[in-house]
Amino acid sequence: MPAAVPPSRTSIDPLSVGAVAVAIAAVSSSAPLIAFAAAPALAIAFWRNFLAVGVLGPVALFRRRAEFRALTRGAGRRDAGYCVLAGLALAVHFATWMPSAQLTSVAAATALVVTQPVWQGLIALGQGRRLSPLAWVGIGLAVVGAIWAVGADFGVSGRAVVGDLLAVAGGMAAAVYTALGERVRSTISTVGYTTICYGVCAAALLVVCLAGGVRLGGYDTATWLAVLGLVVGAQLLGHSMFNYALRRISATTISVLFLLEAPGAALLAWVWLGQVPRTAALPGLVLLLAGVAVVLHGEARAARRPGTTPAHPDPPPAPPEAGPDGDPRSGAAHRTG
Repeated sequence: MPAAVPPSRTSIDPLSVGAVAVAIAAVSSSAPLIAFAAAPALAIAFWRNFLAVGVLGPVALFRRRAEFRALTRGAGRRDAGYCVLAGLALAVHFATWMPSAQLTSVAAATALVVTQPVWQGLIALGQGRRLSPLAWVGIGLAVVGAIWAVGADFGVSGRAVVGDLLAVAGGMAAAVYTALGERVRSTISTVGYTTICYGVCAAALLVVCLAGGVRLGGYDTATWLAVLGLVVGAQLLGHSMFNYALRRISATTISVLFLLEAPGAALLAWVWLGQVPRTAALPGLVLLLAGVAVVLHGEARAARRPGTTPAHPDPPPAPPEAGPDGDPRSGAAHRTG
């Protein structure tokens, strides 16, 4: 029997469009839910990952037992080590970005964390890969936009500035997380990889919470519903819908669409939490998002040009708020949030 031919990505069906719309709404709810929840951000980060492991773990153990056994011997141990390091980087991402959503505005926290492709490109440059000229232009725009947005918050409060810097650190950690995962994602399935990463991340965050005396329980019903919303929405539903859409929509387009998380989150925070975006920061945030879009476009063009070595074999990934990585066997780009 001939091998099945994957569906063409040139014909975008209404279901794929609907899946993208649902995924963007799901990931856009992440920062507003964090800002709404009456619980420490580190505790929310722990429960978000712990509950996600509770959902993915049984599936992984049932379907991927042989894969997990292979990670305990031979070359598999090296891959397991990268999975653990990726999980630790993911813990740093959540431990910095999630508090930022409670310290600064949702609009700023979300826009600054999606600078991940910029840091991903610079990591690739350090690994000896080339960046396209267009990518350098995008990096310049994103840096100027970030400086503008953070500078605008100096006139608001020191708390907001700290939140902005934590969001940038969250984007950097997300880039490290994906760079580490890139080394093993060709051999480990999506469910196996994300189960390990979420498990390590949850364990690391639990240690930090216990060491710092962070309260892990005793929250009101609304807060627990917000935590469940994070798990079902950004952590699971957003990932699933984006992966479904990747059957018909290119990974480059999906990467750019992920940037809609920033205005989507700002709109939700405005309508639901009454957070009016700070006027002085808006030009910087727009410039920042435009820069990231240019980086993605530049890397996609370089990947299509023969004889070039782009910084990313696939378009740079979105932040982990949007869900775990896509399965490379389906042609997806590496995907975090």
